[in-house]
Amino acid sequence: MAGSDDVAIDHYIILGLPSDANSTKLSLEDITKAYKNKARELHPDKRRDVSAAIATAEFQQLTSSYEILKDASARKAFDALLSVRRYRTQLRSQVQSKRQKLVSDLEERERKGERDEFDPRREEKAAAARLKVEIERIRAKMRASRNVGGERAQKDTRNGDGGGGEGVMEMEEKEKILKVSWEREGGEQYSAESLRKLFEKFGEVEDVMIRERRGKKMKKIALIVMKSRDAVITATQNMCGSLSNPLLVLPLHPCNTVTAASPPATSSVPTTPSCNHVLGTGYQAFEDSVMQKLQKAAERQKNLNS
Repeated sequence: MAGSDDVAIDHYIILGLPSDANSTKLSLEDITKAYKNKARELHPDKRRDVSAAIATAEFQQLTSSYEILKDASARKAFDALLSVRRYRTQLRSQVQSKRQKLVSDLEERERKGERDEFDPRREEKAAAARLKVEIERIRAKMRASRNVGGERAQKDTRNGDGGGGEGVMEMEEKEKILKVSWEREGGEQYSAESLRKLFEKFGEVEDVMIRERRGKKMKKIALIVMKSRDAVITATQNMCGSLSNPLLVLPLHPCNTVTAASPPATSSVPTTPSCNHVLGTGYQAFEDSVMQKLQKAAERQKNLNS
């Protein structure tokens, strides 16, 4: 048997066999046949393309791999290791694909914001109204779950379901994402780790991605993926970060459709037009005004403490 490197080596590939989910179906005869073919090819007496030391080392590795695969217990442990490695590779690929989609969605929103006209005051009121609707929807859902007549509430929910399928699931995922921005220069700066610690007090944080946004002023933007929509709502209702450089926290996708658990049409919450460009570059003026107010508040607090 070879040394500690045997853990990192794919012994199926060493013997010239396929290394995939079907490798476990190879019989001992298949493994022995592959070993003999490779042994004839890599025997040091027949090698002229490399030095004797290299040829000997490669032949020893071939023998070691064969000893591992022909032993039932050792092969079972090696197959389990390969299965875990394939799963980790697949998981990393899925995470990378999700990151790329989030960044692509954000860039598309910013491009759309450049094309559309934007009224900061109107959109602020619209965002506040939608948040009130969502809070009331959640409260109504909690009341319905505690109600003895829960079956009727569930029936109403089914009757009002639009059958969105994957589109509804994708919308729900976007509603769990926060867009956070702060000044690029001056005051405390934030890393992915520090942002994660700040927002974990509102709920579990699944991922944090930081990117720079260049314009008239340098800003940094982060996308924070929360575990639940309740955590997103709580975070948007609380000021976060240092007073020297406060964070502007907004939901990435505040424009959503109220479900059957929402308040009835007689609700006092005003109806506002849809706005898909709330978080585009057209939102720059609104962000700047909020940042200036937060910085003035920080300066007043600093003067009071001095």
